[in-house]
Amino acid sequence: MTLLDQILPQEDRKRQWVAIGITVLIAGLMTAYGIYWQGDYGMGLFFLTPLFIGAAPTLLYGYNRPIASIKSVRLGFIALGVFTLWLILYAIEGLICIAMVAPLGLLMTWIGAMIGYALHQKNANDTPTELLILIMLIPTLGFVEKNIPPSITSVVTSIDIAAAPSAVWKNVVAFPQLDEPTEWLFKTGIAYPINAEIAGTGVGAVRHCNFTTGSFVEPITVWDEPRLLGFDVKAQPAPMKELSFWDIDAPHLHDYFVSKKGQFKLTELPNGHTRLEGTTWYYHNIKPAFYWSWWSDLIVHKIHERVLKHIKVNSEKG
Repeated sequence: MTLLDQILPQEDRKRQWVAIGITVLIAGLMTAYGIYWQGDYGMGLFFLTPLFIGAAPTLLYGYNRPIASIKSVRLGFIALGVFTLWLILYAIEGLICIAMVAPLGLLMTWIGAMIGYALHQKNANDTPTELLILIMLIPTLGFVEKNIPPSITSVVTSIDIAAAPSAVWKNVVAFPQLDEPTEWLFKTGIAYPINAEIAGTGVGAVRHCNFTTGSFVEPITVWDEPRLLGFDVKAQPAPMKELSFWDIDAPHLHDYFVSKKGQFKLTELPNGHTRLEGTTWYYHNIKPAFYWSWWSDLIVHKIHERVLKHIKVNSEKG
């Protein structure tokens, strides 16, 4: 009699919950190891962990017994739900981050359930080996991808303003308090700008763009009045405050979304008005980049729009 024969009950309902419990326990330990030891928010966490959560309950429950494909999917999604509840209760993640990753998590859990079912159909007695392979893939991928450097991407947003560039420039360099946001995105805990101040003029001046979570410290690198204002980002606050029942300070809130530099470009239009273009260059240490860049670009665009609309209103009022 193997260890699994001793652990897994024969009674159907008990066997299901033991399979789910073992899955969540292993996934939780691997997640904590990846986040707090490896410092990794990557493919191992967002691809392989939900894939494991989908496959493992089928392999455990179906050890030496038949299982239907629909039951494989059901067990996988129940395990994912329990795992998500664990993340919330132990303050590992907040509700917004979980909502952001939910489409990817649901897809990979379903794929995992299908893989688990296919492995079970091939050999219902090889569960220990299959589980071990799935488990070892997660930290191994974390070690590999941690050495892959991130790539810098840019987000550009523009707006036309019924004012001359000289009038717009004054509101670009520094601007007064913004109104409370109406966008749903900023009501979820995502940080948003509230005002901007500057100490000095010209290259070397330091601009502070103040957000709800703190200040972006922006030394001026280009001062071409009234055409171009460029700056580096020397320091930045957390990108959001987690929406949670607890006070969460997750590792990914620090140095995982990194703003490198930005600029405001003012172009005079034929009618004397101004086209104002805001650009942010950033990178993040969260993978897969193709998935998280979609969210990051959306958020940066919304931040740009909030600032550009405020500059437009103040410039057109004179």
